[in-house]
Amino acid sequence: MRECFRHTLLLLFVAIVLSAQVPAQVQAPPPVTFTDEQDQQNMMHQLGIRALRPGPSGDEKAPNHANYDESKANPFPNVPDALTLNNGEKVTGPELWQKRRAEIIEGFECCVYGRVPKGMPKVSWSVTTVDHERVGFTPVIAKEVIGHVDNSAYPQISVNIRMILVTPEHAKGPVPVLIMFGPAEFPSADQPSQEQLARVNAALKAMLVQQDPSLKEVFDQHPAYELQMPRPFQFPQMNADGDPPNTWELIADGWGFALLDPASIQADNGAGLTRGIIGLVDHGQPRKPDDWGALRAWAWGADRALDYLETDPAVDAKHVGIDGVSRYGKAALVTMAFDQRFAAVLVGSSGKGGATLLRRNYGEAVESLTGGEYYWMAGNFMKYGAADADFGRKNASDIPVDSNELIALCAPRLTFISYGVPEKGDARWLDHKGSFMATLLASPVWSVLGAKGLSPMNGYAAENMPPVNIGLLGGQLAWRQHDGGHTDAPNMKYFLGWVDKSIGRASIYEDLAH
Repeated sequence: MRECFRHTLLLLFVAIVLSAQVPAQVQAPPPVTFTDEQDQQNMMHQLGIRALRPGPSGDEKAPNHANYDESKANPFPNVPDALTLNNGEKVTGPELWQKRRAEIIEGFECCVYGRVPKGMPKVSWSVTTVDHERVGFTPVIAKEVIGHVDNSAYPQISVNIRMILVTPEHAKGPVPVLIMFGPAEFPSADQPSQEQLARVNAALKAMLVQQDPSLKEVFDQHPAYELQMPRPFQFPQMNADGDPPNTWELIADGWGFALLDPASIQADNGAGLTRGIIGLVDHGQPRKPDDWGALRAWAWGADRALDYLETDPAVDAKHVGIDGVSRYGKAALVTMAFDQRFAAVLVGSSGKGGATLLRRNYGEAVESLTGGEYYWMAGNFMKYGAADADFGRKNASDIPVDSNELIALCAPRLTFISYGVPEKGDARWLDHKGSFMATLLASPVWSVLGAKGLSPMNGYAAENMPPVNIGLLGGQLAWRQHDGGHTDAPNMKYFLGWVDKSIGRASIYEDLAH
């Protein structure tokens, strides 16, 4: 008995010692809640920035309006050459290009778009809804696909990437697909038949009468009244050029499309940086200076969407493109630049932070991003708008890379830069000429890699842009400024014909691929 008691005391002692050595599990702190201004101030404090230069006004009548004088548009002549290594050596072939490509990527990651953290959580994709619909006059299969990001390391934030994948129902094989940044909604949800709708209405009336018996008298007085009515047929809203919607054009040409919701990946504001995928990997804490911003986060979401598309038998995963307009045009270009699995990109009206030269002083400025949509970029990017800081002052000329090099990272793949015209709403703020200059400067990289850049040039140069509606579609790098507004819709059929021709695919738009 005494021996048993001793044994019990010994076990108790060991348990006490072990419990003292293993600390109790500490609950992770909740996500930090900042306003946009508080988040920006936090980053400025980390960087030692006391004041930022204000960006110009987009109102051309305001005293501080943006510059639109071409004679003042190029104050910084030091635009980096995509084909010159940091040590001054010239890139002459694919092997040296890989070395140069790594240098360019480092410049963008450290100072512009930020770094994707190592050890990113896995994404598990599942099809939640399958619907048989019509897009235009073509039967399609529409799937809602949800990508759940593993949040076991920080359960207080959930990220579920939402995508709608639409493919022609009677395709003879896998089809090319264009991922499009924007709201993820079913294009034309299948409606119940008249008989099915009658059953729905009968069930709804019975349920309501059960809840409130007095409603039986109301329904008896109005026997033809239906709670749910058939959805009337609606003609589609045509594109700015009078053509059918982009989705109709894609399906008519035998393509599929995937509508990818950026908001389900990362919020489009500074307050959301401690939520979404950025907040999840940071455990709800504020960013560090070289952490990624929203543009890189949206691009990461598109990369994960491509992961899913590579598993779907309806998709030709070797020919998946990415498309976006405005801020999503920036994100589409960033996606294409960093993930070499994408075969093509349509970059619509992307402006600064996208295809337009950062060193240009025309319309939107670097200061517009450092002081406004700073959350699109890495925190370090704010340095280039600093008016008063521990490190002094910096401006666009101090950025180690520029947009010509971002475009160059897409080589030798199919890259289409698209703009509209100011008269229709594609504002001068976007600096169309600055984008053409960047595209022109990137073009030689295609040649070095055995592809064809901008063509046919016909004497076009930085000071002699192609006229509106004249496309340079003869190479694997393309430019076209359409006569519509802030959209890439009028260029969609040109993009499709151009891509189809490049990959040896029959197209209903083949006559436009010139």
